[in-house]
Amino acid sequence: MNTKLLTIVLAGLAMIGPFAIDTYLPSFPAIAEHFAVAPALVQQTLSVYLFAFALMNLFYGTLSDSFGRRPVILVSLLVFTAASVGATLAPGFTWLLAFRALQGASAGSGMVIGQAIVRDRFQGADAQRFIANIMMVFGVAPAVAPVIGGFLHAAFGWRSTFAFMTAIGIVLLLACHACLRETLPLASRQAFQASSIARNYWTAMRHPQFLLRALGAGFAFSAFALYISSAASFVMQVLHLPETAFGWLFIPMVAGMVIGSAVSGRLAHRVALPSMIRRGFAVMAVATLANLAYTSQFAAAVPWAVLPIMLYAFGMAMALPAMSVMTQGLFPQMRGLAASLQNFVQMLIFALVSGFVSPLLFDSAFKMAAGVAAGFLLSVACWTLGNQHGKQVQAADQASSPA
Repeated sequence: MNTKLLTIVLAGLAMIGPFAIDTYLPSFPAIAEHFAVAPALVQQTLSVYLFAFALMNLFYGTLSDSFGRRPVILVSLLVFTAASVGATLAPGFTWLLAFRALQGASAGSGMVIGQAIVRDRFQGADAQRFIANIMMVFGVAPAVAPVIGGFLHAAFGWRSTFAFMTAIGIVLLLACHACLRETLPLASRQAFQASSIARNYWTAMRHPQFLLRALGAGFAFSAFALYISSAASFVMQVLHLPETAFGWLFIPMVAGMVIGSAVSGRLAHRVALPSMIRRGFAVMAVATLANLAYTSQFAAAVPWAVLPIMLYAFGMAMALPAMSVMTQGLFPQMRGLAASLQNFVQMLIFALVSGFVSPLLFDSAFKMAAGVAAGFLLSVACWTLGNQHGKQVQAADQASSPA
């Protein structure tokens, strides 16, 4: 498969998650009314999806390290499609929750295994540029999904949003079956043994630098997660816009991510990874301060309320590809497992933000800006501590080596 086609296929696989998260957001009030449940319970259809997504992220990399990248992706796409059909036809709210959990459990394979496929084929700056290109294409999903969902809901009702996810699953299943080739040779596969797998996970989980770097990337993404999980309240209650106006939030946010990814890819061979991360952090810092300043002085309104979010997304997209390459590079022999753990941390933070943080903040633009600031500071702190620990270990190794 040529590089451009591979980029499109892997981006499509990565887009499943955002489509399953964002498409039905405009339907939250209608789902609550249809099943006669509180809005906070409808929020849990997102949280249960994210928790299942995060949990399965622990296993997809390991499964693909043992059985190959292609078979695991095809099976997960089949499950996602079946779960989407179930959500479309759900007769009760409990059934909807169950099918959302199954969607979450199956949607994460594309993101995790896609990163492993990139690391199978590319290294260093080439891997950073390829991941940035995937993020650039993948960034279309969060922008268009809620807009499509809003119009589908207005025209056909909330069930049509899940029918749309079913169609996406079918298209990707057919495309991957026809085009995606295996990138992990049999000789490079890990034995599927519980003791060996547990030992590999334990090795990674007790590696302070890996965990701190993974947390740094996860907290950097938490601002994105906060606005996504609070989108229904932010758009309709804070900005006072209709259910068809989700583009006012998602298009600027995703435009920032796409442009930042393009810049990251363009500079991949000219700017060292640590320097790219520092530049991304600098942009995120400016965006965070601007968001706090605006929301503390003015009532949130478009376009001013979304411009700092766009700028933050730009800085995040500059930094995240380099952060992923440096984090997963700590375990070059376990790329799938490293990608799984990093994505697990990121999605676990997303799930916690969605289930516990967003409901406390989504009634106020300033509260949400403060939540972004907290996530950003945690990201900088974890990444800095991870780098300091790596330097200390390197110095200790040099001191103990024979002259």
